[in-house]
Amino acid sequence: MSIQKIAVVTGAGSGIGRAVAVELAASGWSVALAGRRAEPLARTAELAAEVAAEPAGGETLAVPTDVADPEAVTALFTAVRERFGRLDLLFNNAGTFGPGATPTEQLTYADWQSVVQVNVTGAFLCAQAAYRQMKEQSPQGGRIINNGSISAHAPRPHSVAYTTTKHAMTGLTKSLSLDGRPYRIAVSQIDIGNAATDMTERMQTGILQANGQLAVEPVMDVREVAGTVRHMAELPLEANVQFATVLATAMPYVGRG
Repeated sequence: MSIQKIAVVTGAGSGIGRAVAVELAASGWSVALAGRRAEPLARTAELAAEVAAEPAGGETLAVPTDVADPEAVTALFTAVRERFGRLDLLFNNAGTFGPGATPTEQLTYADWQSVVQVNVTGAFLCAQAAYRQMKEQSPQGGRIINNGSISAHAPRPHSVAYTTTKHAMTGLTKSLSLDGRPYRIAVSQIDIGNAATDMTERMQTGILQANGQLAVEPVMDVREVAGTVRHMAELPLEANVQFATVLATAMPYVGRG
């Protein structure tokens, strides 16, 4: 009988988070679903239950959570520990782009702060809570996969807050990787480009390019991202995909701008 693996997926109510949660459930993982709104999490739980690989496995736990709130994050990981007893994976996925494509000089402090709070502070708080649990549990260790972005390498026009936070995510990934080594905590980052979700609908109608023109960009099925995350998650802790880039093949990335 296989040992049940336990995952936390943030931003699980839609898009990439939902796709990854469903993929993990289909592979027999039990998944704690975190997100701000209860109803989308309940829908993700329904989809996960439909594909659960084992009748006794693939259990889900929905925990409405604002990742930028330290008390909410503590409550999330307490609920996971009380329900499942351990944690094997955190997919640190919750994030926000902010108020659309806003020129740097027009970005308000409040909008800047809201993006940083979710994308950087939220990612840190969840990683810290996961790290503490993985260090203390027996058997010791686990894996954290941070959702970076193509913008961790190359920005889009008018995306200063989002791009800054995704570069910060790379620093978080590297620091956690180093600090986690003595405790069998493997940390990696997946940088995703143009997965077909509600957030990328504008890619198919025209999005601002570096030359000032609007252009339609190709997208890929979000399930390809989910499969990549599952592969990274299921490696033995002695192996790690440190950084992975998965993107629509023909999107403007190499040579962007």
